[in-house]
Amino acid sequence: MTPLLELRDVTKDFVLESNLLRRLVTPRRVFRAVDRVSFAIGKEEVVGLVGESGSGKTSVAQLILRLMAATSGEIRYRGKDITRQTGTDLRPFRQSAQMVFQDSQSALNPRKTIRRTLIETLKRRHGTAVDLEDRAIALLAIVGLGREALGRYPHAMSGGQRQRVGIARALAMDPEFIVADEPVSSLDISLQAQIINLLKALRQDRGLTMLFISHDLALVNHLCDRIAVMYAGRIVEIGSPGDVLRTPAHPYTQALIAAIPGGPRSGERPVAAGNARMEPTRNGCAFAGRCPYAMDICRALAPELTSLSVVHAATCHFITKA
Repeated sequence: MTPLLELRDVTKDFVLESNLLRRLVTPRRVFRAVDRVSFAIGKEEVVGLVGESGSGKTSVAQLILRLMAATSGEIRYRGKDITRQTGTDLRPFRQSAQMVFQDSQSALNPRKTIRRTLIETLKRRHGTAVDLEDRAIALLAIVGLGREALGRYPHAMSGGQRQRVGIARALAMDPEFIVADEPVSSLDISLQAQIINLLKALRQDRGLTMLFISHDLALVNHLCDRIAVMYAGRIVEIGSPGDVLRTPAHPYTQALIAAIPGGPRSGERPVAAGNARMEPTRNGCAFAGRCPYAMDICRALAPELTSLSVVHAATCHFITKA
């Protein structure tokens, strides 16, 4: 069965510019934000992408939605390569795929009322042949807001209300695929639960497919069918929530779970201090500099993704193949 979305060895490099004199005497420096990422999402599936800040999660989201171009690799949607598409060729995908942003404050134009924001989006999707205001009211109802919200500006709404408007705006295009980039990270616990329950209901009622980006393992466990763990631009483990959270194979995944206060793996052997970008270039395993179990082979050779079961895989030299 063809997946709805598939990434094949997608890589994104950024050139680190410096002054002219330095460029003349030193080689060009390249920062690899996304490193040969491969995974697929089936229709009506929700996949969670987790990892520390700086691990490359948002870069993957922007590459998928063609907000920036990949350096190499393929992004396929409904079996069709969209990696190099532009203009009118990309228009069907732009309609089918939408994004819910992390910062609801900056995602909405502060000079536009909610009415104008939604109607402009609806007009791009449906033209003017339908009653756009009625559709806007219906969208607000879907996300739990009343028609009185139409006349308000973003600054007059709470963070949770703005995030609901952001979801309504995404739904205005009738998408089948949504990327939710840390959509609840700036909200308090009660509002987080409301937005997650809303996304679950939309998935069930509309048959939506989602990539849900988060650093909160409890949220992805509650919402997602599969979880992909990302570190320093690479996918280091992928599998069902039961596999990844209860029997994690990669030391980085184990460290993430151990960091949960009172969690099932708290108190385990700690990783070295640092973050996902502590070393800009690596020949071996991206996590070797922090891994408490690293050996010479880890620093010299990057491990390949190894299958542990039909749906569970990890990149580590010291795991046994299924």
